[in-house]
Amino acid sequence: MDEETHEWIREYIAAVPAGSVASYGDIAALAGASNPRIVGWVLKEDGFDLPWHRILRADGTVAVHKQQEQLDRLRAEGVLAKDSKIDMKVYRWDPDSRTN
Repeated sequence: MDEETHEWIREYIAAVPAGSVASYGDIAALAGASNPRIVGWVLKEDGFDLPWHRILRADGTVAVHKQQEQLDRLRAEGVLAKDSKIDMKVYRWDPDSRTN
């Protein structure tokens, strides 16, 4: 992955507002990344300062290894889970609705 794609991924993750979520695939598509796994890699290697908890699998499930922390952070922002799953139809971020 080139540095520009890396920075676009970081920018789009940072843009997901509190109370909303995006999938790894959403971020990859916006950033022009070839695979959603790249987004996970960026979060793992360089995501300490990003709202990582707002990035989910496409089916609305959270990271298994940080499940409780991620659900707690999302709940604090008003994103509610049912059976540890977020309703993507309700909470998915629409990047076209951003105001810049």
